[in-house]
Amino acid sequence: MNFESELKKGIFMISECTHCNETVWPPSEYCNRCFKEVSWGKSPSEGKIMEFSRQNKNYFCLVEIKKGVRIIGSISSGTPNIGQNIRLDRCGIKDGNYFFEMSLI
Repeated sequence: MNFESELKKGIFMISECTHCNETVWPPSEYCNRCFKEVSWGKSPSEGKIMEFSRQNKNYFCLVEIKKGVRIIGSISSGTPNIGQNIRLDRCGIKDGNYFFEMSLI
């Protein structure tokens, strides 16, 4: 199992070091702190908006899912606010690029 193979299935995974218990982000097979192996777990599906932007009628946001784990994705509907809770609805790889679709809670 690795990050991209699970993301292709629509599952967002986060790795944690089996030795020092640090969350490893960006995703890697080895800890970027102590270089030991990691274990993979399904990511929480909710987070908080750190920043957002708008292009035409579409909103995009930077979301912190877990301490140190931030992703950029599109918002399906509504007007976002910084600090607002958000849910990750869909993720995957399309045309070689990662995508994350979220909705406001």
